[in-house]
Amino acid sequence: MNSDTATASSDVGSPGNDILGPSRTSPTDKTLGWSGAGFAATILISAFLLFQVQPLISKVILPWFGGTPAVWTTCMLFFQVLLLGGYAYAHLLQRLAPLWVQATLHSVLLVVALTTLPITPDPSWKPLAAANPTWRILCLLAINVGTPYLMLSATGPLVQSWFSWALPHRSPYRLYALSNLGSLAALVSYPFLVEPHMTVGLQAAVWSWGFAVFAVLCGCCGILTWRWGRHSTQVAQSDPRITALASGRLRRWGAWIALPALASMALLATTNHVCQDVAVIPFLWVVPLSVYLLSFVVAFDHERWYQRWLFASIVAGAAVLISSLDAFVFSLGFAVELSLYFAALFCLCMVCHGELVRLRPPPAFLTSFYLAISVGGALGGMFVSIVAPTVFSSYVEWKITLVAGFLLAVGLLLRSAWNGPRPWVKSIPVLACGVLGLAVIAYAQSWFGGGVERTRLTTLYNAGYRTSTIERSRDFYGVTTVLERVHESTSDLNDRMMLSGQIPHGLQFSSPSRRRMLTSYFGPETGVGKTLVWVNQQPQAHVGIVGLGAGTLANYAQADQRYRYYEINPAVERLARKHFWSLGDCRGKLDVVLGDARLSMEREPPQNFSALVLDAFSGDAIPTHLLTAEAFATYRKHLAPNGIIAVHVSNGYLDLQPVVQGLATKYGFDMIRVSTRADDSRTLYTATWLLLSQDPRFLLAQGQPAQPDNAPSPSILWTDSYSNLFSILK
Repeated sequence: MNSDTATASSDVGSPGNDILGPSRTSPTDKTLGWSGAGFAATILISAFLLFQVQPLISKVILPWFGGTPAVWTTCMLFFQVLLLGGYAYAHLLQRLAPLWVQATLHSVLLVVALTTLPITPDPSWKPLAAANPTWRILCLLAINVGTPYLMLSATGPLVQSWFSWALPHRSPYRLYALSNLGSLAALVSYPFLVEPHMTVGLQAAVWSWGFAVFAVLCGCCGILTWRWGRHSTQVAQSDPRITALASGRLRRWGAWIALPALASMALLATTNHVCQDVAVIPFLWVVPLSVYLLSFVVAFDHERWYQRWLFASIVAGAAVLISSLDAFVFSLGFAVELSLYFAALFCLCMVCHGELVRLRPPPAFLTSFYLAISVGGALGGMFVSIVAPTVFSSYVEWKITLVAGFLLAVGLLLRSAWNGPRPWVKSIPVLACGVLGLAVIAYAQSWFGGGVERTRLTTLYNAGYRTSTIERSRDFYGVTTVLERVHESTSDLNDRMMLSGQIPHGLQFSSPSRRRMLTSYFGPETGVGKTLVWVNQQPQAHVGIVGLGAGTLANYAQADQRYRYYEINPAVERLARKHFWSLGDCRGKLDVVLGDARLSMEREPPQNFSALVLDAFSGDAIPTHLLTAEAFATYRKHLAPNGIIAVHVSNGYLDLQPVVQGLATKYGFDMIRVSTRADDSRTLYTATWLLLSQDPRFLLAQGQPAQPDNAPSPSILWTDSYSNLFSILK
């Protein structure tokens, strides 16, 4: 079947032929050309706005609800469900209503959506209590963004359906490629062009004007469809494509759902794998999503771009190679490995989406087709985002994706071989290679079956040690791992380490004589060590710490002092108390407050902290809401006179010093920088701390004002309405 010659059907799902009045004008070729451009512009703008509003509105409400990953996930859940709702709305409207009703109703809803602009929510939506904010977030999004987003999400299938009526001899499916191109442009432009140069308020205003332009274009498309739909050439009920579609309806719907579900699952599983287990690099998540969207663009642009033998063979070979690399922890280098993973993702998505193109129906069933695709995408996303964190303790969906992709690829190769000339001659080698490849994958995956999971984590910190995994916990906030390392020469160096993803969050020696030693980033010579030693001179000092980890800093506490930890992940506290000793051995009074630190502090009375330690910025996805002017206003409320704020800025990819310098300048703090080198004999890592205080005695005792390691960078002031990670990439 070639959709380039497909025409709109008058049977199932094509209402309106009998009730359209006679057309008053017949479109000329030039008019048809301009109208085709109008349809294309409408779909391109709608897809761009659709992908721009998601990070925009999430960024607005992030500091209101504590900046937790749950905020992002709740927003994504809302948008995913509403996208499915938009596709269902387009499908039902196209099935049940004549063209004039479709155009009229959709135009009315566009006007209603315009009345809800701008999309910036009122501050009254801020939570008033510490209760779970999920429903409040969903209600906020529904009221402020719901109607515009629903209209945008319905645009793709609905306007393509209109296109098939107005221009029946042109394929509407290339517009789907154009839609994904618009989504790709929005995805790439937001972190690199929009966010660095616009505040959230300006972004919302520009987005609202863009939506108004889209609404006008979409309304014009509806009017043109209504006027010219009568010119559509009808497909007879005996069309063999319609008959074939009806006879294999259940099987074809299953393929329409299963293929995009696997592609969506591959996208999220690859993202988790490369961002957690390969390279903790900011913005790395953009690459797999771009690859995913690009596969849609290429596959739906024209059928010739998808060659089954080529892409299926690459997927099968890549699955075997990647499984072997992961199982035997054999590294090809970050650049080569990332290229391999992204190439495998692209080829697997090309297989899924290329097969979808081959299974695409006539335009009469277009909205059914897109509805099934959206259902499949949602199911794949729900499996990785909701089911997997609940069922698995690590990113097992990555392995499941490899096996599923391999089986799909081999199955397609076998099908092509069997349907070709000399099927036995071609099928037997394919089947043999498939069985051999599956055996290799099964052996590679079984390597993980014992109590020790051999992953990149067990080799990353393994010089001179035999490493085993004591416990791994996966929840909403990611994977937290406790490793036990046995030194090859002396038991005094045996230790336990906590990691979040690949980021170390504390280390403690197992020997009772050494387990109170200060390790990793927290030695006495570090910035935080100097701060807490200074604080120990003050009787009944109160210390606040953002980020618990293994609780190493509790070893500094004196008997008359209070230490108050703020930790967002409940699993971290459980593992710290179960497998480490710092919290139990703490000489002072110790509290752990679960929840986002900033949100918790906003609800608390002033704590009068002698020192506040901020240790939450070592990874790639740093909580930016903890480094804004509004956040530091909260910290000042809790800081004692002459108190100290110690900010841990050791980060391989981000230079946070200009941001902290901007905050210090705004609030009248002097700042010094304390950098220390690694000391393997004491298990100390290279660490950089920035110390902020208005106490001249403390600053004089520590050294000179902070200077960057290279040319001075201008200070940057982040606020809740403006922050930009791209500008501080090293």
